[in-house]
Amino acid sequence: MIARLGYHPGMAMNQDGCVTPAVALFHSLADETRLRIVARLAAGEARVVDLTGELGLAQSTVSKHLACLRGCGLVDYRVQGRQSFYALTRPELMDLLAAAEGLLAVTGTAVTLCPASGAAVTAVPR
Repeated sequence: MIARLGYHPGMAMNQDGCVTPAVALFHSLADETRLRIVARLAAGEARVVDLTGELGLAQSTVSKHLACLRGCGLVDYRVQGRQSFYALTRPELMDLLAAAEGLLAVTGTAVTLCPASGAAVTAVPR
């Protein structure tokens, strides 16, 4: 599995042995607000004011999450006059999210019940 993430000897890994770039990517997508922004930007570019109105979020919240997505190279903006228009930079991101939806379709509640996601589960005796 780690080979599919593009692992190669000398690649930066964190103390838990995780591939650092993959951890950063999935961390950037591990927030509902950021996923909502990505989904909206998949439909086309938008200004912060568009995102705040359409998603019902505060300007500071949208700006904070856009900064995270920009920092990961997933979103960028272009300036037109006094306005900034945000857009996805990597169309492959939508392929990744579609694959995640496919995985969720087959795993069902297994992901929902994952102890690491914050949901409480009862251990099953072996």
